[in-house]
Formats: sequence, structure tokens, C-alpha cells
Amino acid sequence: EPEEKKIALELLETEQAYVNRLHLLDQIFYAELMKEAKNGKTVPEEVVKMIFSNISSIYQFHAKFFLPELQKRMEDWSCNPRIGDVIQKLAPFLKMYGEYVKNFDKAVELITFWSEKSPPFQELIADIQKRKVCANLTLQHHMLEPVQRIPRYELLLKDYVQKLPPESPDRDDAEKALEMIFMVAKHSNAAIAEMERLQNLWAVYQRLGLEDDIVDPSNELIKEGPIQKISTRNNSTSEKYLFLFNNMLLYCVPKVIQVGAEFQVHLRINVDGMKVRELNDTQFPHTFLVSGKQRTLELQARSEEEMSAWIKAFRDAIDRKEKRSETFKTAVHGLESGTSALKTEELGRRAPQWVRDNLVTMCMRCKEPFNAIMRRRHHCRACGYVVCARCSDYKAELQYDGNRLNRVCQECYVFLTGHVVLEDREEKHKGSMEKGAAEVSGRSVLCSSLQLLDKNGKGSTRGWFVIPQDDPLVLYIYAAPQDVRAHTSIPLLGYQVRDLPQGDSRHLFQLAQSRQVYTFVADTEELKRRWMRAM
Repeated sequence: EPEEKKIALELLETEQAYVNRLHLLDQIFYAELMKEAKNGKTVPEEVVKMIFSNISSIYQFHAKFFLPELQKRMEDWSCNPRIGDVIQKLAPFLKMYGEYVKNFDKAVELITFWSEKSPPFQELIADIQKRKVCANLTLQHHMLEPVQRIPRYELLLKDYVQKLPPESPDRDDAEKALEMIFMVAKHSNAAIAEMERLQNLWAVYQRLGLEDDIVDPSNELIKEGPIQKISTRNNSTSEKYLFLFNNMLLYCVPKVIQVGAEFQVHLRINVDGMKVRELNDTQFPHTFLVSGKQRTLELQARSEEEMSAWIKAFRDAIDRKEKRSETFKTAVHGLESGTSALKTEELGRRAPQWVRDNLVTMCMRCKEPFNAIMRRRHHCRACGYVVCARCSDYKAELQYDGNRLNRVCQECYVFLTGHVVLEDREEKHKGSMEKGAAEVSGRSVLCSSLQLLDKNGKGSTRGWFVIPQDDPLVLYIYAAPQDVRAHTSIPLLGYQVRDLPQGDSRHLFQLAQSRQVYTFVADTEELKRRWMRAM
């Protein structure tokens, strides 16, 4: 017999066996369990209906339509050797499987739960399972058969199409039928995926305490995990936990006493308008910046791979949000890499990245040095700069904070309010010493943290050392990497660079000229070699 007929016969035989299995599920298990439920002896009727879903409809369709059509066609095979048209006609009805497949996991859970809670329910199932028709298989095993049936159709029909001769009159119909079965399988798989998504979403909501403003079935969880939050105040990190959804980021802390909820939501940041970028921070490796309209966060991952995974997840969420939003026209993939400051048109509209306290030793506006008593550090809530009290003695409404008044620096105050500050402070031309460390470091031959030893070699001062590209014959020394003015400069012409033997595990080298000697300490031998080559 032709190969295609053998496959068609296999389809008929498996369909007959499948209808018998459906009969067992609908006419025996379902019917007998429902009868006992109506008598009030086992479980509520609704539970039985939920377990078996739409099995009755599936059984009626296969027993009264699909199987008889296949039988009739195989009887007429000699004069009409084709099945493609039959499957085409009946394939749309197979979409009813989506409801059954979506309900399957819940049905199995209900069987387990009520078997423990109701002994009569468990006994009736066990009694049916002992019958010959069950072939020593459990109810759950038989219930799995409809879930596997659509993929089985797809495999058989694919094999059938491959075995058809090119001139077969059934080729066009069979190929169309295969495409329709493929779409039904896709519909069934989509139902499974949707069910799993809702189950996972509900589990997350339970961990968050089921807060009303968070629970939304349309949300999709993209990524979750622990993260370190970098504090701009005390230069330390603390453990937090992130839940990134398609429309929002939940910034959480683990609860000490986990009663009801595992986490407490501290902050909610909308994905709409969010930006993310990697930070090059020598003190805190694997850090990245998440900037939203409500807040900007500096976060540290445990590894380079983990940081990359978070950045990718954020960018995917942002891209998807932008594609769905008709009002968000400009594609934004991250803050500009050259600066941590906001663009002027964004001042007040989104929370800025705060410059960390330990990265500056002087006011980033007036350049006066900070001290613990008279001149303390403050942050401008508009641009994020660290400024002194005199330079931040202004208030302006900020859109990202609900138009509430916030402390801002003088420059931001003028920009946001349009008011002119009557103060005789003429802008001086920026000399080399007054160029900011961040600005100079971005265009440098070499820059890094070093220690400069005292003349007696006992004490040392750590600073930020830079050789600028546009002034490569001078070494500038800043107290901190974000300072806006250097406190010392050393002209390199005429000096000799000396290598010193490693002492007390320190990597030492010198600049020497006549009686003037500067001794430096690098953190590593490799860094020391780089500085000696550059000098």
C-alpha cells in the first residue's frame, strides 16, 4: 500500500483509540463523579465541572463528527484517496482545546487537593481506576491525552504531506490542512503560555502583599532579582530587590518578618520615559544607572554578566513600551555617555543622578572647599550637583516631584523660574586649574587615583591625578574625581622618572629634579608602570 495510505490508516486507528479515551473521561469519570457530587456525598458540583472543563464538547465533536468523517473517507479511499479536505473542514473546531489545555494544571491541583480533603471523592476515583477500561492508569494520565492530541495530529499530517507524491490530488488540501493544524497548535501553546504567565504573576503579587495599585493581570514580569543600591550620602551599599514589569519597576526591600508578604515596595518607577546606562565606577564595579521620572537609582550587580542582563532587560522593556506608545516619539536608549548631568530641557522633569558626596571636596558651583562645620554638602534636586548652602539657597517647583518646591542651585533656579539673581558674580575665564576633574579626565593621557607621600615619607595624601591631552606637559592633582578645580599642578618638563623597589608591598615611583622630589604610590604594579610610561 502507498505510504500516505498507511499514515491515513494510522490517523484513523489512533482517532478510534482517542475517542475511547474521551468516552472514559466524559461518560465514566465525569458522569459518575458529577452524580455523587449532586447527591452531596463527595465534592461540590462546581469542583467537578472545573476539573473536567469542556471535555464533554471535545468528546461530542470527535465521536459524532471527526471520527465518522475519517471512517467514511477511508472506506472510499480507492476512489477518493484524500483526507486533507476533511481535516480542513473540521480543524477550526479544534480551537476548543485551548480552554481545556489552559485549565489542565488547575484541574490536576484540584484532584490532588480534594483527594486529601474528601475520602469519598478519592475512593470513587480509585474504584474507577481499578476497572479494566482504565488499563491500570490514573485519572491524571488519561486527562493528559487531550493535551497531547493536537501535537500528534501535527506530526502525522506533516509525515503524510512528506510522503505524498508530487502529482497527488490531495497535496494542496493536505498542505492547507497542515497549516491550519499548526495554527491550532499555536493557539493551544499560547493558551498554556498565558496560563503560566498569570500563575507566575499571581505568585509575584502574593510575595508583594497583593497591593491594590500593583495587581494588574495585564502586567508581564520581565526580570526580578537582588541588587545593591549605592548611597550617595555615606558611600556605601545596601541590598534591595527589583521586580521589572513591562510597565513599571518595583524597588523593594526584603521584609525582616515575612508574614503575608516577602517584600515591601519602597518605590515604583514607570518604564515610560525611563533611561538606563552603564557607569564606569572604579570604586563600585558592575554599576549602572536607572533614571525614571520619579527617581534615579545607582545600582550595583554582582558580576559583569549580571549587569549586562539587567541593562538588556531594562532596554527591552523600554523599547517595547516605546513601540506601544503613540505619544513617545523619540527613541531613547540611555543617558548620554559623556555626562551625568541632565540636558537642560529635562531639568525638573526627571529625577537627576546625584553626584556622590565622597567624589567632591569643593562646591561644584562656587568651587569653595567643604568642611564639617561652616561649609556642608547639599544636593541640587534639579541637576544632582553637590553644592554648598549659599549656592543652594533657592527653591523651585520640580515637575517630577508633583510640582512641589525643592532645594536647587542658583543656576537651576534661574533656568526653572526665569528670575534673575542680583549678585555681582562675573564669570571668570576658566584657567587650567579651574577645569573640572571629570571634564579633564574624559580627555586625558592617563588619569587615576594615586597617593603622594610627604617629604619625610611617613604620611601620604590620596588624590585624583590627571595628565590632560590638551596640556600633556603638566600633571594636575584633584582632591576627588568630580572636583571642579585642581589644588596642585606639577610641570613635567625637566623631571626624571625613577622606579623605586617595592617596599612594604607598596608600588613606588618618583619624579625628581635637582632637590625637588615627588614620591607616588600606585595601587598596583601595572598601574605604576602605566604612569611611568605616560610621564
